[in-house]
Amino acid sequence: MTSRLTRRRFMHSTAAAALLPLLGGALPALAQDTSNLVVRVDLDIGNLDPANRGNSCDEAILRATMQGLVTFKPSSLDWELDAAKSITQVSDTEITFELNPGQMFSDGHGEMTADDVKFTYERYITPDASGALPAFAGDFSALDKVEVTGTYTGRILLKNPTPAFWMLGLCDAGGVILSRKAVEAMGDGIKTKAVGSGPYLMAEWQAGQQIVLTRNPGYAGPHSGVFDQITIKPITDPRAALLSLLAKEVAWSEVETTDEPQVQGVDGIVPFATPRIDYTWIGMNVEKGALADIRVRQAIRLAIDVDMIIAGAYQGTVEPARALLAPSLLGYWADAPAYKRDVAAAQALLAEAGQTGLSLTFTTLNDPTYQATAQIVQANLAEVGINVTINAMDPGAFYAMGADDLSKDLELTLNFYLGKNDPAFQTVWFTTPQIGQWNWQRWSNAEFDQMDSEAAATIDPALRAEKYVRAQQLMDESAAFVWITHGKFVMGTAAGIAPAVMPAGTGWQFHRFALG
Repeated sequence: MTSRLTRRRFMHSTAAAALLPLLGGALPALAQDTSNLVVRVDLDIGNLDPANRGNSCDEAILRATMQGLVTFKPSSLDWELDAAKSITQVSDTEITFELNPGQMFSDGHGEMTADDVKFTYERYITPDASGALPAFAGDFSALDKVEVTGTYTGRILLKNPTPAFWMLGLCDAGGVILSRKAVEAMGDGIKTKAVGSGPYLMAEWQAGQQIVLTRNPGYAGPHSGVFDQITIKPITDPRAALLSLLAKEVAWSEVETTDEPQVQGVDGIVPFATPRIDYTWIGMNVEKGALADIRVRQAIRLAIDVDMIIAGAYQGTVEPARALLAPSLLGYWADAPAYKRDVAAAQALLAEAGQTGLSLTFTTLNDPTYQATAQIVQANLAEVGINVTINAMDPGAFYAMGADDLSKDLELTLNFYLGKNDPAFQTVWFTTPQIGQWNWQRWSNAEFDQMDSEAAATIDPALRAEKYVRAQQLMDESAAFVWITHGKFVMGTAAGIAPAVMPAGTGWQFHRFALG
């Protein structure tokens, strides 16, 4: 393996020369002014309906084009007023608010009122025609109702105390306020067109090429953006993204952890890295064939060498994970077992289960790191007599399996989910109602569902933590999960740009980027 120092020196000295053929012989420098901020994201628009949003790109667009009652301060978990003139936690189960008047929705959809707040938030707890709740219903699962008390005033009533309601509901991207008129007029059109009252308008979308946000001349809120235009470039290939950053074609990009050395010491680029709270894991469909036998799942878990994956696929740049919740989160399970590879024990379990010549399909993203992980797993499992076929998919097709029960026939999957800064966001995806959506393991455990529900309504942090630890113990007992890493967030920013990214890289606030 090439040393980090050698790679850094090589990229610093040769990046410009290597990029000339790719860029037509020029290295355009981004002007450090307020005319146009160009940023890179790893996925294109998935779904701009806040209750069914698909990825971080969607969330960044929602934050820029819409307002919530409150919003996170730049690069912080502290909140500040946004559409609300005032907001008060009256009790553990009641929040009152008053909107600023004169906040107009784009495209002629009128003024924001308390009725729009009611409509937006109650969508999360209202089943559709098929009886299904939105994908992010968990963010507002504690909501009982919103009472409108005046044109601009209302009461948010909760069914029970919910300590995560502000962080995961009101302040986050799912808390942005929709126009009732716009949704009723547009129908499914809200999946691809953002209509809001935020500081930017969604002016253009060329699928796979760029999303252009421009200043909203009708914006009446307190957080006007610095840049006249924000151009978002969806570049899915990490190598192409790195080249764009080094070539100054984009002013900001997330960087693969294995590429971190290549943005260190590069003139005009400011690197930043911090531990993530996300989670990458191998999931097993507990309803599918041989995987329904816990002994087979236990054998697979013992056959996979996580340390080899960290060293090989991630070049040792991240730490291994042992359970769902990262060390910085409430409910971190410090005593979670670290399973070491044991080929003999895995073979014995397979023999006990009567499995010989087992063949499985391993579905993953066609990302270089994930494909390297899949190849290591393929080799690991071959040693215990399991033949693995790797199915590498483009992101769009891969994540589309989170709808309409398309994931039901998966066997092994290598998956990555973004975390939020409250454990309630991490656990919800593995509950029984998420089967057919994002619970691709199709694992159902009544006690886990109970722990998830009780912990979300528990005010005492110590008691909450105990419930989340128990939830993770149940996941471990299922043997349906092989945890890989919580990851590391690495980004590069053009010198002269002050980025706004929430702690641990959990949210991009492009509309709050500034010069600095």
